[in-house]
Order: sequence, then structure tokens, then C-alpha cells
Amino acid sequence: MMLVHRTDDPIRDNATPETTPVPAGRMPQVGSFRFWFATRRWEWSEEVYRMHGYAPGGVVPTTELLLAHKHPDDREEVAKTIARAIELGESFSSRHRFVDTTGGVHNVMVVADRIYDDAGQVAATAGFYIDLTDTLAENERETLSATLPDVIENRAVIEQAKGVLMRMYRINARQAFKVLAWRSQETNTKLRDLAAQIIEELPLVAPPAPETITAFDHLLLTVHTRIPGPKVGD
Repeated sequence: MMLVHRTDDPIRDNATPETTPVPAGRMPQVGSFRFWFATRRWEWSEEVYRMHGYAPGGVVPTTELLLAHKHPDDREEVAKTIARAIELGESFSSRHRFVDTTGGVHNVMVVADRIYDDAGQVAATAGFYIDLTDTLAENERETLSATLPDVIENRAVIEQAKGVLMRMYRINARQAFKVLAWRSQETNTKLRDLAAQIIEELPLVAPPAPETITAFDHLLLTVHTRIPGPKVGD
């Protein structure tokens, strides 16, 4: 997959959507992007254009255009995430909804990393839009079939990795498996090896904030009081 689709067209006030929107079942599930901090310039892959309902190169992506497409309930939080990325040189990672040109709502996860210039300074953020809206498409079912023996044999570590993704990105178990399967296919890496390496490198991620630990402590110590039905021994 080509990382980004570059466009040198001038910014237009009125974007031109595709005359025939891509049917939901055929819509690409993953697309890539770059965002350059100094110039505030976005670059979209053809897949991201189509996710939003545009022909590739049919509009120049801008922060204003991005925010205009965000679901009204998510727009403010995404705007804060972008502003924080610019201010602190962070990656643009998010979990939100956007609305395409036909009015369809997409539930997406944005996974990104930072790009450094020759001087070692953060110059941009680049990553992927992962559309979690639709059920498994044909190519995803093929991925599932191909990886099923690996899943069965190495269920424990894969379940652990799924749990990490579910907590980090606030997604469900099916969506977490789709993300793992996508990365396995994209990088030609065995699902089990990918999951195991995630667990191996998890200590490198900063620990949760103290207030998060406190809240979970309370949950752990009191959750039994909220389980419906008779207790053991009753």
C-alpha cells in the first residue's frame, strides 16, 4: 500500500464528491495519512479519500475539512487532539466517528506515529485510518480463515494482545482481532508472533496515570458487590 497520496491542487471551498459513492461492502477498510506540523498540510491515501466519499485528489484535505466531517458529538475532542499534536509534536491518534459525503457514519480508529527530520525534530505524524464500521469484508474473512489455525494454537497470547488493544483503543473483541489480523497481513507476520511481541514490548509504554490506577483499584475491590444473582455458597 502506498503510504500517502500527494495532491498539489489549490484548496477549494467546495469539494467534489465521487459521482458514484463506493458501496459500503467494497469501501476500503484501511487508509493512510500524513500531517506536517509546520505547514499544517494533510496528505491522504486514495483509501482515506474514498472513506470520506471523495474521488482521490478531488479535494485538498485541510484541518477544517477534517473537522467538518467529524460526528458532531466527537468534533470538539478531535479538534483538541489535533491541537495537542501540533503543540506538543505528538502523533494524531484517535477513536472517533466521521460522516462521509453521503451521510454515512464511520466508526474509525486512527493509529499513528511521529516522523522526524534530519535534525531529530518531530516534523509530522503519519499513520492509518482503520474503519471499524462494517462487518468482515471478503478479504478479511480470507484473513480469518488463513490465521484460524494460528489463533487456535496460540489463543492465550493473542487474547492478551486483544485485551491490550481493547483497553487502549476502547474497541470490542471482534474489532481488536480485526486490527491484529490487518497488521499481520500488512506486515506478513504471523499473528502469534505479532501478539507476543506486543506483550513483550508493553512495558515500554508509559504506565497509566495514578488516578486511573486508583479508579481501577476501586473497581477491583468492589466489583463483586455489583454482580447480579446469588453468590457462591448461597
